[in-house]
Amino acid sequence: MAGGASVQPLAWNIRLKIAIGAARGLAFLHTSDKQVIYRDFKASNILLDGSYTAKISDFGLAKLGPSASQSHVTTRVMGTYGYAAPEYVATGHLYVKSDVYGFGVVLVEILTGLRALDTNRPSGQHNLVDWIKPYLSEKRKFRHIIDARLQGQYPYKAAYQIAQLSLKCLEAEPKHRPSMREVVETLERLQASDQKPKQPRVRPTHSMAHRQGQQPLHHRSPLHTNLDRNRGYQHSPRVR
Repeated sequence: MAGGASVQPLAWNIRLKIAIGAARGLAFLHTSDKQVIYRDFKASNILLDGSYTAKISDFGLAKLGPSASQSHVTTRVMGTYGYAAPEYVATGHLYVKSDVYGFGVVLVEILTGLRALDTNRPSGQHNLVDWIKPYLSEKRKFRHIIDARLQGQYPYKAAYQIAQLSLKCLEAEPKHRPSMREVVETLERLQASDQKPKQPRVRPTHSMAHRQGQQPLHHRSPLHTNLDRNRGYQHSPRVR
């Protein structure tokens, strides 16, 4: 945090609004006449205005998508550890749905309030997805990993459905991941359902993050309010 000042956590409805805005941005790129693969989707590349309207920034690694006869493009592996899709890191094969994997990582960040990659966490917990993924699929376990700073003020059913959506986005095989248009439709449907925040049975102070002595992610990270500035606020290590 800048200057060590206390920063208020984002409320549930704002987190959902940010997720929808970012998803719409990726969906637009993927469905444009000249299909674009963003290639480096991560929280610090989401810019927020004063109303928390999300926009995607930094298109330096964006690539044109494959031709109609191809499923992927082959390119030098570049991106950010913790967000890059496994098939891309392993082979250099870049699919449109490689972006979907990165979006899934950001969804997990939004749910947990933790960074995608944090070497200050205990061994085995540095990579958020590797650590948290087993807890997303079970309702009893999921209660323990949702951001404690929400203080129970979130609709549990909707939050769990978003957890399931994140798991779909994080599928190992690109073909098994949803399209970003499908992601947008799911998130918008959850937003329209207007589910009211409900106090979960497990107290937030007993969350896994706090029991493990972890510091939850603050408002400025990974989602920082960049008021109409055309750049991200931090640089993460690149995959090369």
